This record gives sequence, structure tokens and C-alpha cells, in this order.
Amino acid sequence: MEFKPFSKKQRIALQWWALPETNNYDAIICDGAVRSGKTLCLSLGFALWSASAFDGASFAICGKTITSLRRNIITPLLGTLRSLGFICSEKTSRNYADISLAGAGSNRFYFFGGKDEGSASLIQGMTLAGVLLDEVALMPRSFVEQAIARCSVAGSKIWLSSNPESPEHWYYREWICKLKEKNALYLHFTMADNPSLSDNIRSRYERLYSGTFYERFVLGKWTRTGGLVYPMFSKEKHVDKPPLECSQYVVSCDYGTVNPSSFGLWGKAGDIWYRLREYYYDARKSGVSRTDEEHYAGLCELAGDLPISKVIIDPSAASMIACIERHGKFRVVRADNRVLTGIQLVSSALANCKIRISPDCSDILREFSLYCWDEGAKNDCPKKEHDHAMDDMRYFVMSELSHDGDAFFASSAPRRKEW
Repeated sequence: MEFKPFSKKQRIALQWWALPETNNYDAIICDGAVRSGKTLCLSLGFALWSASAFDGASFAICGKTITSLRRNIITPLLGTLRSLGFICSEKTSRNYADISLAGAGSNRFYFFGGKDEGSASLIQGMTLAGVLLDEVALMPRSFVEQAIARCSVAGSKIWLSSNPESPEHWYYREWICKLKEKNALYLHFTMADNPSLSDNIRSRYERLYSGTFYERFVLGKWTRTGGLVYPMFSKEKHVDKPPLECSQYVVSCDYGTVNPSSFGLWGKAGDIWYRLREYYYDARKSGVSRTDEEHYAGLCELAGDLPISKVIIDPSAASMIACIERHGKFRVVRADNRVLTGIQLVSSALANCKIRISPDCSDILREFSLYCWDEGAKNDCPKKEHDHAMDDMRYFVMSELSHDGDAFFASSAPRRKEW
């Protein structure tokens, strides 16, 4: 492992427990922009502190899921520790690792995923000397508070990191707004706090995000969602006459019985996807509901004689999926229905002009101007109205452009040796 020089904030995250001016804190909170280096520095500092302060103690490292925890923390951390002379023995099937260093402590680190309210029971009853919670704002409060309550050993400390969410989030109100009460050290990171990021890489991230996601992930602000979900959409940039021929064709479907059904036909020309035309049926507006077979007829008319590679549809639309599969004409792919992740990817696709809309697609153009965040909701979510073409577009982007997004992240992210 080769390290570039750490920034001042990164050094504090690594060493705060050993510095005279900060070692009296019970907890450290690191938040801010993506790619700021806070996660690696915090996790490495956590391991170094535990080895110097304890021998034979138990600790917990927690993420949203075990899979994301291994990818984001455990794998890079154990590799770094081994390069520094630590002995790390991981028991993958049992979700823990024993970490030791000659002349220092030998401790056990348990791994937990805090994905839902039921996760609190997994950690209940343990006695811990410290806990590291990565992406704590994505975990349920019950799990976080149960994990922190387990730290009853004298000298135990709490390590917390997250990217920003809404300022109404319980974690922001209970921890970041109550630093003195929690006796917590607070470090706010920006991309400028990671010396390994070049100006070119930073500019890529600035292009990748827009709106609320830009303020949170690039500027590192705890920002409330509000207004249009896709404020970056403009008719001048994104509405264009589609090409006559495309190299690939896909249909995306948001199915409704009482609510509108929206199907979009997409064609790829070069590296741009065009929404060529659409099927949009509102039973409330027409006063007549359509059967699955009638919707299927609309799908066939939309597709025409084009070679459709797949039909992407909401996985909850069981009867419509069965209808399409029964006819055997189209290959059905069940959509990835993660809302915020999908909105982020659509925002990126719009910001980078990867998708364009035919002027004939009047229903999706109408929804772009009406699709808003629900400012009264406790968690980030759009209003459940004017969202049917928006949903079918999101299914499409999650299926066809998420791989492009993964490639972008991979090319944008610093290589491990650069940390």
C-alpha cells in the first residue's frame, strides 16, 4: 500500500484519540463530500486506536449491509493493515476478523449490516469497547442506538461517518446538532481534503451530480430536497428529433390499473438513448379501465416491427408480467425499483445529456415540469403524483445506464494505492 500525504483533517481522523487536544472526546463524527477520504482514514484510525488501547476486547464495524461493508471498509482496511505489519485473520462465514500486532493488542472485530429495524436484534446483548458505523445516516435509528449502547467498556469510543442527507434527518438533529451534549469531535470533509484527487477527477464529480445531489455529495451540505426532482431538464438540451434508425431498442413500463400506465420506447444511437415514442393511458381521465390484454395490445403497437431487446417493467406488476410472458413475443426484465438511486442516475444521465426525448412524447415532457420532491416527508422521496412516465424512465436508466454509471465511478475513483 502506497499512501500520498494526508490532509490536515485526514490526519486528525487518524490520530484524534492520541492527540492531547482531542483525546478526551467520546466520539468522532466525520461527514461531507464523497471521495474526501474520510472513510479510509476513520476506519484505519479505529483499528490503530483499538490496538493501542485494548487487548482481547471486542469491537463492531457496521455498514448498511454486510456486502457494502466488505466492499467499502473491510477489504481495503485489512489490506492496509497487513501492509503495516498487522496480522489479520478473517472468518468470512462468521462475519468477524481477529486483528493483532506484535507488541500491541489482539482484538476481535464483528461485522454487522444495519439495513432495517430488525437489524438491532443482531447486535443486542454484546459488550463492546468501540463501534464504527459507516454511512450511519442510511441505517435505522434503532440499530444505531443499540450499537452505541453496547459500548460499555471503560475507555470505549464511538466512530461515525456519513454523507449528508436532509437536515431533518434524526442523525443530523441528534448528533451533529448536539456535539457538546454527545462530547463528540466533528470533522466536516470536502473533496479538497483528499490530496489524492486531481482537479480533473473533482471536475468529473461536479459534472456527475446536480441539484440536491450536487449540494450533498460534492459540496457536502445537509440540504433539504425541494422543488422539481429534475431541475436540470431543459427542452433546449434534452428534447430532440430522434434518428430514423437505432442500434438497439428497449421498452420500459410503469403499469397501473386505476393509476396511469406509461410505456416508453427507447432507441440507442451512438452513446445517446432517445425516447422515441410512448404509450400513456390514464383510466381516471378516460373513465374506462383497460385489461392487461388491452395494455399488451398497446405495448405491441408501441413496439411495432422493431427488434425489441427487452421489456423492463416494475417487478410488482405481476399480472402484466404474466400476460407479456404468456404471449412469448418479448423478453421481460424486472426493473430495479430503488427510487433514490434511480433518481440520482437519471439526474446524471440528464446532466451528461445521455438521454433525449422526442418532442412527440408529450406525457413525459408534461411530467418533467410537475414531478416534485415531497417537502413534508420525513425522508427524501418524490410526491406520488405525475410520476408514471418518470418511473418508467427510471426503470430504463437503472437497467441500461447503471453500468455506464458504474464505469464512470470506477474511472473517477482514485486507485487504492493513491490514498
